[in-house]
Amino acid sequence: MPPGSGRPSTGGRTVAATAAGARHRVSELLVRVGVSLDSVIAADALIVTTELVTNAIRHGDGLTLFRTVLTGDALHLFVGDASPRSPSARPHSPGLPGGHGWPLIHRLSENITITPFRDGKIIEAVVRLS
Repeated sequence: MPPGSGRPSTGGRTVAATAAGARHRVSELLVRVGVSLDSVIAADALIVTTELVTNAIRHGDGLTLFRTVLTGDALHLFVGDASPRSPSARPHSPGLPGGHGWPLIHRLSENITITPFRDGKIIEAVVRLS
């Protein structure tokens, strides 16, 4: 879906362009495949979802894509935004909020791929479900 065209794509479904909408979509998917929402696995997947979407909105000039794909025992999260700049960790400053999202995504994901485009990028994060 092109940047600025409204609601992000979810591979046939749309969700509100918010972290809460993305978490809801991932929660539904996890339940469908038998992952308890009370599990550490679900918590990790939902944290990665929240951070990716929040970063796209706050630092990536807006969310342009949200898609989930299951392969074997892994959840692939695809999040697109309108900025071609790759994310980078910034040092945490006491008294200032933020600075933890990108390192959390790296810690909780098995693999991260950034595909830049002229008018944005797509980040794929792979989270193990077993």
